[in-house]
Amino acid sequence: MPDLTPVPVNPASLAAPSGYSHGTLSGNTLHLGGQTALDRDMRIVPGGIVEQFRQAFSNVLATLAEAGGVPSDLVSITIFLTDIPDYQAHGREIGRVWRELAGPVYPAMAGIGTTGLWQQEALIEIMGVAVIPDDRLRRPTA
Repeated sequence: MPDLTPVPVNPASLAAPSGYSHGTLSGNTLHLGGQTALDRDMRIVPGGIVEQFRQAFSNVLATLAEAGGVPSDLVSITIFLTDIPDYQAHGREIGRVWRELAGPVYPAMAGIGTTGLWQQEALIEIMGVAVIPDDRLRRPTA
């Protein structure tokens, strides 16, 4: 029976969380907490939706990698957007960034419009779920 005790996953490459975890691992399922385009210094990256997508998705992938996962382990991604038309207008560029960071892997996805995110200047927040095979799984110590 796998150990299903939830363990926080907080990569040192991301800003230290306070009151949340970047991810939570239970068994070989990693729940990836919502990531905005915060850089290591806790600032939203400038440059619009494409650069914010790059940073937010990179943050998600950093948490995934910390537990031994790779992009093909993603089973679900939810993207929250403050401006859906802006995201759609830059869809080709965002698609190129996705393929650059994750390759041709496309898990189940949802895009949801919202009136605001935790940081006022954030345009996007990405969360997801991954299932990591046992042979690559790295279970952080709590």
